[in-house]
This record gives sequence, structure tokens and C-alpha cells, in this order.
Amino acid sequence: MPARVDRKTPRRVSPPPASEPQGSTQSAWLTEHLRQTLLDGRYAPGSRLNEVHLSQQLEVSRTPVRAALHVLAGEGLVRYHANKGFVVRAFPLSEVVVAYEMRALAEGLAARLAAERGLSDESRRTLEQSLAEGDAVLSRRLGREAQRAAYASLNEAFHSTIRAAATSDLLSDVVRACQRMPQAAAHNVMAFELPDVRERHKAHHQIYVAILGREAQQAEMLMRAHVLSVKMSIVRTLARRDDAGRDGGA
Repeated sequence: MPARVDRKTPRRVSPPPASEPQGSTQSAWLTEHLRQTLLDGRYAPGSRLNEVHLSQQLEVSRTPVRAALHVLAGEGLVRYHANKGFVVRAFPLSEVVVAYEMRALAEGLAARLAAERGLSDESRRTLEQSLAEGDAVLSRRLGREAQRAAYASLNEAFHSTIRAAATSDLLSDVVRACQRMPQAAAHNVMAFELPDVRERHKAHHQIYVAILGREAQQAEMLMRAHVLSVKMSIVRTLARRDDAGRDGGA
């Protein structure tokens, strides 16, 4: 009998309106919805994600659910076991902390190198676009899930553009190693509370100005502080989650 899948039962969420194209749009929506739900800890570590139950809950067929779970298994958020199906992966807080501290060092170095080497016109346009669109996304009244998904995409664009501007394969390899802990990946925005995320985005503006002004040490310091501040937000969130789990306990 499949295990209960969460500490709190996730709210029923309807798929995209019928007026939107289904196919790839529905698949992308479903993957992002499940990704956010997993990052928020709504499914208990070690629990089985039953395709039938999920398809009924989300009012979609099993095929896109299965496809989304395979994507999330590739990202490391769930694991596939031949006899159990898809199971929620457990992430020790200590390992999440290490991943963020390594990422802070690597991304700080990326910002310094980008400032020293200068930005191409294309990199500059991409960064300015991510900042402008981030301002817009965080000021609009969108549903929390849509707002978070949109900001996650912009956050990834900002960080990946700076890493690319650093032109260091070794540095990119280090960041990829950090991203094996999904909570440390720039496209996975955790602890999504608007005042907190607006402060993170304000830091993006400051980092960009430092890189543009060729202030290499300042760019490195700001980026490192930015990533570590995100770490602290996530540590608080995960600690509260663990306390709630113990209080609700066994």
C-alpha cells in the first residue's frame, strides 16, 4: 500500500486553463508545480509518489505525471526504484549548507573574473533584461506559483550569464557539482517569501553595477554575501520544517 506522501496534504491545484495549449505547456506547468512542491517539503522524505494519486489530484493523465517525475529524478529531487517507483529524496541540512558554501566561493570568483575580463554586449543585455524582468515580476500581482516560476528562470539567467562571462571551465564544473544538491541550484528558488526575494533581487542589481564598473573585489564580495544570505534563508526554512515534523510527530 503506497505511503502517505506528505506532512500536509498539498492543496488541489488545477492545470493550465483549457484556452492554453496543452502538450508541452501542460508538461512544463506540471513539472514546475511538482518541483516547487518538493522544494517546499510538502512530500515527506522517503515517501512514494504514486502516479495514479498524483494524476487524480492534479486532474491530468498519468503520462505527463510520469514524464515530470522522470525530469525531477534527473535533477535529483526524487529517486526511481524498480520495485517502489518514484521516492522523495532526503537531503541532510548539513549537506545543503556545504553545497551553498561551495557555491558562494565559486560564484564569488565568477563575479570577480567577469569584472576583471569585462562583459560582452550580449552578456550585458542578458543581465539587464533579467534585472528589468525581475523588477516587473516581483512588482506584479501574480499567483505565488507563477511568480516563483518566472523569477526562478530570471535568477538562473542572471547567475549563468555571470558564470559564462568568467570563462572558466573549472569554475563551471565546481558549480555543477554544487547543483547535484538541487536546493543549491539557481533555478530552484526556495524560501520564496516576497520581501526576502526582493532583497535578493536588489543584490543582483548591486552585483551587476560592480561587475560593469570593473570593481572586481566588490563584485566578488557582493556575490559571495548574496549566495550566503540565500543559504541562511533556506537554513531557517528547513529548520522550521524539521521542527514542525517533530512536533507533528510520529
